[in-house]
Amino acid sequence: MHILKFLFLWLILSFQSCAPQIQKINGVSFVASREAIDENHVKPVVHLNANYAAVMPFGFIRNLEHPEIVFNTERQWFGETKVGAKQYIETLRKKKIKIMLKPQIWVWRGEFTGLIKMNAEADWQLLENSYSKFILDFASFAQEMKVDIFCIGTELENFIDHRPEYWNELINEIRKVYKGKLTYAANWNEFSRTPFWSKLDYLGIDAYFPVSESKTPTVEECLNSWKNYKQIISEIIQKYDSTVLFTEYGYRSVDYSGKEPWKSDRNMDQVNLEAQTNTTKALFETFWGENWFAGGFVWKWHHNHERAGGKNNTRFTPQNKPAEAVIRTQYSLRE
Repeated sequence: MHILKFLFLWLILSFQSCAPQIQKINGVSFVASREAIDENHVKPVVHLNANYAAVMPFGFIRNLEHPEIVFNTERQWFGETKVGAKQYIETLRKKKIKIMLKPQIWVWRGEFTGLIKMNAEADWQLLENSYSKFILDFASFAQEMKVDIFCIGTELENFIDHRPEYWNELINEIRKVYKGKLTYAANWNEFSRTPFWSKLDYLGIDAYFPVSESKTPTVEECLNSWKNYKQIISEIIQKYDSTVLFTEYGYRSVDYSGKEPWKSDRNMDQVNLEAQTNTTKALFETFWGENWFAGGFVWKWHHNHERAGGKNNTRFTPQNKPAEAVIRTQYSLRE
C-alpha cells in the first residue's frame, strides 16, 4: 500500500515537472515614430528577451473639455496611424514578438488624460460617440491583425468615474468586434475603483506607484514600500478573480526617481542611473514571481536603439543604461 502511494505521488510530481511553464508577458512599450521600422529596429527588442510589444497608435484632443478625438490623419507620425501600426505589427511578428494594441489619446500640450471631463451632457455624448468611433475602429483593426491583447483605454479616470454605464456598454460592443484578450490601462491611483474589471481578461495598471522619497532609492527601501501596494493589488485580484498586467511600468534615470515616477518634467535633469536600476530591480522582485501577475510593458522603448537613452539621459527609456541589463536578465527567466 505504501509503495502504491509512493508511485502515485511520484507520478503527480513527474507530471508537474514536465508540464510546460507559462512565461510572463515580458513587454516593451514600442514608441510610435515618424518612420517605418525594419528588422534592425526589432533586433534590440529580441536581444532584450522581450516576447511582447505594445504598439500605440494615437488620437488627439484639443483640450480637456473638448469632446472630439481626431485620429488616423495624414498630419500624424507614421507610427501613430493605422497604416503605421500595421507595419510595426507585421515587422515585430517576423521576430515572433506578440502584440498588445494600445490606442491612446494625447491632449494638446501633454495635459493628463485622466482630467478629461465635459461640462455639459451634450458634450459628454459627443465625447462618447467620438471615443466609440476611435476605439471600435481600432478594435476591428486588432481583430483583423489578430493581436494577442487589446487595451480599451489608458488613464481615463474622470471619463470612467462620470460615465460608467457608457464603459460597460462599450466593452460589450468591443467584444462583438474583437475576440482576443482585453485590458484597460488604469493609472496607479485609479485601478482600485475601476468598475468594470470583471468584464476584462487582465486587470491593467500603469504602475507608477511612489516607492521612495530618497534621492537614490535603495532596493530594500523600495521593497518595503511595495508591500502595502502589493496587498491592495492582491485584494482587488481576489475580488475579481483576475490577473494583473502592468500595462506600463518604469522609472526615469534621474534623482528621486521613485518619489513621483509618473513625472516627465524636463527640469528634472540630474542623471541618476542607480536610482533607475534599483527601483526596477525592486519592482521585478516584488511581482514577477507571483502566479497572479501576468507581466508588464516597460515604458518606453524607441525604435532607433543605437541613439536612444544612454548614460547621460534622464528620461524613462532603459536603453543603453544599466537598467537595460536588469530587464534583459529578468526577461530571460521562465517562471
